[in-house]
Amino acid sequence: MKALLLIDIQNDFVPGGALAVPAGDAVIPLANELQARFDLVVATQDWHPPGHHSFASSHPGRNLFETIDLDGLPQVLWPDHCVQGSAGAELHPALRQERIEAIFRKGTTPVIDSYSGFFDNGHRKSTGLADYLRGKGVRQVYVAGLAGDYCVYFSAKDALAEGFDTYLIADATRAIDADGFARACADLRQRGARIVDSSSLLS
Repeated sequence: MKALLLIDIQNDFVPGGALAVPAGDAVIPLANELQARFDLVVATQDWHPPGHHSFASSHPGRNLFETIDLDGLPQVLWPDHCVQGSAGAELHPALRQERIEAIFRKGTTPVIDSYSGFFDNGHRKSTGLADYLRGKGVRQVYVAGLAGDYCVYFSAKDALAEGFDTYLIADATRAIDADGFARACADLRQRGARIVDSSSLLS
């Protein structure tokens, strides 16, 4: 059984949002079209409490996008984004949700960020996504969404580590930085993932 994992297609990650991914909204039509080709569709949602320690605003004197040590882990300081209950945290209204069977929220612990849909950045706490997928009999995971060089990359990497055959749908993904995304794809290939185009699934 194969599952489509839609990563963080939220208002704050598209143009006009607090942490906009360039052309982030371009993934939505493909995400909608792809859903019908999968047995199971699952989404993730960044869901930060106010004052999350990954926010630059929580560290007076620090700059946006500076990297600090946060509880023993490197942490980029982001603009406040995807705050629980805010409009920016909502899944984009153009994303069809009727086939999304479950939504896994991440980044809920104030002192640690969570790029992956499976674990926080220190692998200290699981979201339960891997067990959910295994419970549904999923063997293949196809990952798409935002952003390719962060949350999509770390979700795909953890899917591989959890034993799933993992595919990244490149044209249904957008990244903050093109070079960073190229490095992410190279690393995923080396780990055994396959980078595919949506046309191979829609034809």
